[in-house]
Amino acid sequence: MASATDAGFVRSRRASLIGAIFLMATSAVGPGFITQTATFTSLMGAAFAFGILASIVIDLVVQLNIWRVVTVTGLRAPEVAHAALPGSGYLLAVLIIVSGLTFNVGNIAGAGLGLNALMGLDTQWGGLISALVAVGIFSSRRAGIAIDRIIIVLGVVMLAMTVFVALASQPPIGEALRQTILPDTINFATITTIVGGTVGGYITYAGAHRILDRGLGGAENVETVSRAALRGILVTGVMRYILFLAILGVVASGVIIDVSGQNANPAAQAFQAAAGELGLRAFGLILWAAGITSVIGASYTCMTFLSAFRPSIGEPARNRATLVFIGASLLVFLSLGTPPAALLIFAGGFNGLVLPIGLTLFLYVAWRRSDLMHGHRYPRWLLVSGTAVCALTWYMGYQSIGPIFAFLSPAT
Repeated sequence: MASATDAGFVRSRRASLIGAIFLMATSAVGPGFITQTATFTSLMGAAFAFGILASIVIDLVVQLNIWRVVTVTGLRAPEVAHAALPGSGYLLAVLIIVSGLTFNVGNIAGAGLGLNALMGLDTQWGGLISALVAVGIFSSRRAGIAIDRIIIVLGVVMLAMTVFVALASQPPIGEALRQTILPDTINFATITTIVGGTVGGYITYAGAHRILDRGLGGAENVETVSRAALRGILVTGVMRYILFLAILGVVASGVIIDVSGQNANPAAQAFQAAAGELGLRAFGLILWAAGITSVIGASYTCMTFLSAFRPSIGEPARNRATLVFIGASLLVFLSLGTPPAALLIFAGGFNGLVLPIGLTLFLYVAWRRSDLMHGHRYPRWLLVSGTAVCALTWYMGYQSIGPIFAFLSPAT
């Protein structure tokens, strides 16, 4: 009987870790990243491969630090922040919820663009339908299990469809690999935007909070969780690079992609050029999957920050709050006149501005609060690399404030 119980626990833990991995991965490869990748690849060509690599390295350092601190302390991000600097948990929670709302508006816009490419639906109707699907998931009595399963299924669909289009577009792989290491040009503004869209704001904490919800906090689980974080980053990195190759193949063939028009959908154009009508429909499915999983990820993670104001809040109450959060995101989306593609890029950049604040607080706990770490020996290389990345994100955020908010300006 004990062995059967142990086997069940192992299966349950594995399923929870896989769910957390895909929640992190699909949140990091959302509509914003897809749109940004299409836009920047069309502008920079193979040289943008370096930007992809840089975003993966920064993602690696940030996520390993965040997951480790959350797991070892057994505390959610607002509680970690409170411990680092009393009262800062409230600030972090407000910033994450506000930036998450911004991201969620972009996620709904992306899901609407996806249904437009897949079925020809008006973007606003597509966004409305997608938001209702997310509401249906959170209304389920078994919402937690449903989230894990849907995230995994849609994540696999995203990866499979992107591989198909990457093969169809026949990208110059050798040139892409060369410029991944030795780029002809480096554009730090594009790196800032990509980092913000892949590990900024709520995304930083998505998988880590899912780990706690599944009872995997504590120093005894840190190695298992760290391996899961590495797998998540690997999945994310593969998905990002394959998407880049798919679009690069189109750009290298001489196709001109509109990246600035009122109704521009750069990635849709690339997929259609690569594989015709089938490519367009495949892209629609990919973007919708990315949008709906990101709506789920953003809504779920942002509502876990309510514990800053109400520590005893349970999962049913959070799910009810999530319904309100999705509804508010939908109303903002329907009322804004900003083109969806610009919304997606702005959302990533805005969340990038929030990233260094939380990371600074977490690194302070890792460096100075051994009492919260329960005697855990924090890897020195992770502390040093985390501090370097934190300084870099502060610098990039400072340099990017103006260009980020310019995306909200009406198109001319």
